Amino acid sequence: MSFPLATIDAAALRHNLGIVRQLAPNSRVLAVIKADAYGHGMVGTAKALADADGFGVARLNEALSLRSSGVIQKVVLLEGVATPEEVRQAALHNLEMVVHSFNQVAMLEQVASGVQFDVWLKIDTGMNRLGFRGEDFPLALRRLQSCAAVRSLRLMTHFANADVADEPSTEKQLRQFESLVHSLSFERSIANSAGIISRPDARVEWVRPGLMLYGISPLGEASTRELGLLPAMRLITSLIAVRTLKKNEAVGYGSNWQAENEARIGIAAIGYGDGYPRTMRNGAPVLVDGSEASIAGRVSMDMISIDITHLPNAQVGSEVVLWGRGLPVERVAPFADTLAYELLCRVTERVAVRWENVYR
Repeated sequence: MSFPLATIDAAALRHNLGIVRQLAPNSRVLAVIKADAYGHGMVGTAKALADADGFGVARLNEALSLRSSGVIQKVVLLEGVATPEEVRQAALHNLEMVVHSFNQVAMLEQVASGVQFDVWLKIDTGMNRLGFRGEDFPLALRRLQSCAAVRSLRLMTHFANADVADEPSTEKQLRQFESLVHSLSFERSIANSAGIISRPDARVEWVRPGLMLYGISPLGEASTRELGLLPAMRLITSLIAVRTLKKNEAVGYGSNWQAENEARIGIAAIGYGDGYPRTMRNGAPVLVDGSEASIAGRVSMDMISIDITHLPNAQVGSEVVLWGRGLPVERVAPFADTLAYELLCRVTERVAVRWENVYR
């Protein structure tokens, strides 16, 4: 077995999709698998989630990877298209697109006769990244309705703070969206993972889960347990050396961890070259043969040091879990001053991947 290793549980992915459907039984599910499915492997995730009603990706190259791998389901370009050539490729590969700017509207208006797209018109209700502001929405809608290249239209927006309990801006966004679209008969999409969990009134015709499909709640570890979500990724490695340090001896670059007494240090084969952040602080939790231990010293390119003084049976070859079932990634992330999203996405190609189907 090659280490480090990321195991991906297809059964856990399907289980988490089931949780989405329980929460939003009257909605169709656009499974968001951009950024290589949040580090889990986009093609494998698409195949594991074949029962989703469609897939959301950020960019054209992601969609083309799905198509070249035999994925035939609905695929939506969440950033839309950037050039006329991307419009042509989207038509060639039967891709749907989000339209969020008048430049994109103009490109559709120039499409050759007979070519048509299913379009998702994005309204900016406060995220202030992509989408038409409320005052521009009527004109964008009229132009798309009269555009021969538009076969169908759906309307969408995106929450900025749905992961924050009782955040007034979420209510404001929802009310603004409703005020703009209430008299229209188009299908709508509002809720991301946080919205699916925390805003029943945002579970409209389509929902767009991302993080929760991978077994993580954007509302925190407690919510993950309460919802019954299962982490799909398990990042593991092994100890390749065990050292004994005398009192006051240090380990690693910068000598920022010193033994208060005689200590046993395990050296594990993973580092920032594999995506485990250099910013991970002393005390970050890991599991060694199923027992909790903590990082000691600075993360280097290929190795980390772990204080295993309290684990006398730990030895070369002992399994080390960086995150996964038993050690939620959302518990680890704060030690690197980041979010679970980033830890999952930054796992590098140097890490071996093994797909499993183990959830019971």
